[in-house]
Amino acid sequence: MDKMHRRVWGLTVASVLLSVAGVARAEFPEKPVTLVVPFTAGGPSDKIARDLGEALRKQLNQPVIIENVGGAGGTLGTARVATAAADGYTLLVHHIGFATAPTLYRKLPYKGIDEFAYLGLINEAPSTLIGRTTLTAKTFADLRKWIATDPTKVNLAHAGVGSASHLCGLMIQSSLKAELNTIPYKGTGPAMSDLMGGTVDLMCEQATNAVPQIEGGKVRAYAVTSKERMKLPLMASLPTLAESGLADFSVTVWHGLYAPKNTPAPVLTKLNAALRSALKDPELNKRQEALGISVVSDARVEPAAHKKFVEAEVARWAKVIQAAGAYAD
Repeated sequence: MDKMHRRVWGLTVASVLLSVAGVARAEFPEKPVTLVVPFTAGGPSDKIARDLGEALRKQLNQPVIIENVGGAGGTLGTARVATAAADGYTLLVHHIGFATAPTLYRKLPYKGIDEFAYLGLINEAPSTLIGRTTLTAKTFADLRKWIATDPTKVNLAHAGVGSASHLCGLMIQSSLKAELNTIPYKGTGPAMSDLMGGTVDLMCEQATNAVPQIEGGKVRAYAVTSKERMKLPLMASLPTLAESGLADFSVTVWHGLYAPKNTPAPVLTKLNAALRSALKDPELNKRQEALGISVVSDARVEPAAHKKFVEAEVARWAKVIQAAGAYAD
């Protein structure tokens, strides 16, 4: 093949590739998009996904279906997306457990965080340390003294291994240097019910679920886990754990959006653009803020910064999980 024919052939191939990319941009999405939530319906992550799904629907001009695939601390639903067709029609909405699963589970049903394309961070929410209303401790300082008398008699509930409440509880125990009697439940609902009923003593739960119970006087609130206090009027007086004596304590429950690895770049670009626009949706912001959740507006809404953030979270939580020997398998 002479030089001229090679040049013509190369230009033809380039034109075809550009044409294919253009088609991908123009045609996606041609059908409903599914958001997989790796937890049961009714929980905080499910609610967040449904609110996001409605905002994405407006941007993509296609129905957005929520599919709950619970089990094994979120790893089954995550695996469902890891093995899905890499076409942008099956996405994952996952929380902080996305970054902790590689340490919690030494035998994952997928290969890890590199099995995914990162689309952007969605939000961050503080958790709250809450207790049964019959506890004599009124403040976190009182609670800390009570725990110190015999940590093994303090019942700390969580929604299951790998749940946000489990992870937050691990961090609190690590900061207190105290091993509490942890009691796992199959979901947030039954754990919260037992806390309100006085069967267990404490729980570290996402603000999404805890705030209504705090405001209703069904549980006692001791502190929030974020660096800053919550902005909700009725919660603004609740101190952070850092200002209550656990120096530098900070745990937020964040959610991110992911696609299977090898999803075409034009599709990822369109999904990221839809996500960035969805996160500016006034209705979405109103619903999130009502629960004390902050919608992300910084660089982490972009794929590269999102991935860098998750990798840092993997390293951070690996130390806590390994120190506690809190493996799920």
